[in-house]
Amino acid sequence: MRLRKKYLLILIIAIAGISACQKEKDYYLDSGLANPYFKGSVLDYLNAQPFLFDSVATVVNLAGMDSLFKSDKITFFSPTDYSISNLIIFTNQVLYTNGYDTIRALNEIPAPIWRKYLSCYLFHGANQLKDYPQIDYNLLINYPGQTYYSWDKQPMNIGVIYNDANGVKYVGYRQLSLAYIPDISNPTQGWKYSYVASCNILTDNGVVHVLSSQHAYFGFDPIKFALDVQAAINSSGK
Repeated sequence: MRLRKKYLLILIIAIAGISACQKEKDYYLDSGLANPYFKGSVLDYLNAQPFLFDSVATVVNLAGMDSLFKSDKITFFSPTDYSISNLIIFTNQVLYTNGYDTIRALNEIPAPIWRKYLSCYLFHGANQLKDYPQIDYNLLINYPGQTYYSWDKQPMNIGVIYNDANGVKYVGYRQLSLAYIPDISNPTQGWKYSYVASCNILTDNGVVHVLSSQHAYFGFDPIKFALDVQAAINSSGK
């Protein structure tokens, strides 16, 4: 019951943030804070809000990337704990169906797997909403966003959605989106995209953009993640 209440509150926060940000004069979906600056590192920011990012911060440490999140100049599209919880539930369903022991703690998953999927959200440099090009998912030929390679070279698309207002196209609020590209040889097919609920949170070593609760699965591809975990179990001989 506590877990359900936690994720319900996450959803309420995201909706409230969107509603408030639509009233901003610059029409940006952002943190909604009077002061967007956080005194501390990106990892400090995650640790400062355990209700949303406790599991995310744990994964950063398990992946062996904590020093990077403290000192390197980075842009982090942060998922919430909700997406990690969903991923573990899904992974355990796959493991159970295939006759494997289920995961009971995050540290049972090997560090390379956590790093592989965590790095999808992580990019070199400190980039705000204004630094990304426009994207229109219904008109990609004109507004395609841009392909970026994440920290460990996973191709991703990042773009800014220009929403409509009062029937006028592209004059409404702006919202960042992040899309997973599963096959770079076919770069416009099979995207799995998520929207940003809070953007431009400025820390001492970079920028955080928080993904909305619409981002249901950490790592974008729960089937691939579950099979990676299963393969790791096989290789360990357990």
